[in-house]
Amino acid sequence: MTSPRHTARAARLAGALYLLTFASSIPALLLLGPVLDDPRYVLGPGADTRVLLGTLLDVVNAVACIATAVVLLPLLRHRGEARAVGFLAARLTEAAIILVGVVALLAVVTLRQQVGAGDLPADPATATVAGALVAVRDWTFLLGPGLVSAVNAALLGSLLLRSGLVPRLIPVLALVGAPLQVVSVVLTVLGLNHQLSTLSAVAVAPIFLWELSLGLRLVTRGFDAPRHPGGGRAEAPAAQPAVT
Repeated sequence: MTSPRHTARAARLAGALYLLTFASSIPALLLLGPVLDDPRYVLGPGADTRVLLGTLLDVVNAVACIATAVVLLPLLRHRGEARAVGFLAARLTEAAIILVGVVALLAVVTLRQQVGAGDLPADPATATVAGALVAVRDWTFLLGPGLVSAVNAALLGSLLLRSGLVPRLIPVLALVGAPLQVVSVVLTVLGLNHQLSTLSAVAVAPIFLWELSLGLRLVTRGFDAPRHPGGGRAEAPAAQPAVT
């Protein structure tokens, strides 16, 4: 069993890693704007340095995703091993999907550089290939940070709600947001919704608040004392008299 001091350090590290996912993913989305929004990016002068920085931040996001689960696993597996291990597996899956999108955008940058060097023709066929790669990245964004993040929220949120390690409102946000996010993603896959629609924004809000509030809570306060199965809080064991 880990010591209270080790648990506190690990909880704060996990919170910092959660906040790192925000600090990397949000700027990445802004930096990747030129390649995501311009269908003729591959044929123009491009903004390769900006795009490469955005992909680097996405890699940081993927690594932080995995690290949150790796740090939390030893603290949580004895409170629900199946869900704790499932959370690790889901975070690995989310990170892998994110990295597929990164590779797709790096391929677009390579194509643009080859066009600029004259190694590839600046014609519609090249733009079509680049567009297909951007489409791959768009799908990874929907399925990774979209769908799999809802699975993450359901697994970890239910575990934290049962154990009482954080205030109830935080995991409730996860358990409310997870089904909303799944519905939004499924409707988008079926062509009945759009990633930038009002429905998508409403669906993603609880997940966004869940991860942000969890990160801030763990950084500032760590975990609360665990709850007994009967609902009470665990207390430190009483000191035993010395035996002479």
